[in-house]
Amino acid sequence: MSESDIAAARAAMDGFMAAFSAEDAEAIRTRWYHFPHVRFHSGKVTIFERPEDFSSIVFDRKGQAREWAKSAWDYVELVDAGPNKVHFRVQFSRFRDDGSRIGSYKSFYIVTLKDGRWAIQGRSSWAE
Repeated sequence: MSESDIAAARAAMDGFMAAFSAEDAEAIRTRWYHFPHVRFHSGKVTIFERPEDFSSIVFDRKGQAREWAKSAWDYVELVDAGPNKVHFRVQFSRFRDDGSRIGSYKSFYIVTLKDGRWAIQGRSSWAE
């Protein structure tokens, strides 16, 4: 795998985080996620089969995200890269409007190249 592919996969992570913090669900659905999209969280597995299935408790301000205003990466580390797939170990934080941290969450993201586009296809985290 080339360095430019890894950089493109990483750019998909950053694009997703920017769209997420902007509450731009349409950008997430059409640019930053591939479907089906799989999420392991809170002791369960959620599969978004189609873009219109995507939802977020963060946008709905539920659970840990009740006071959420934005999120940001604390770190994004490359774990492995192979043909058409990159694995990242990450930690992100959620913040309130005043900039105080709600919490930090370690996660694992899988970014794939599909139809000529790098986007997130799966993730596992301890966040709600």
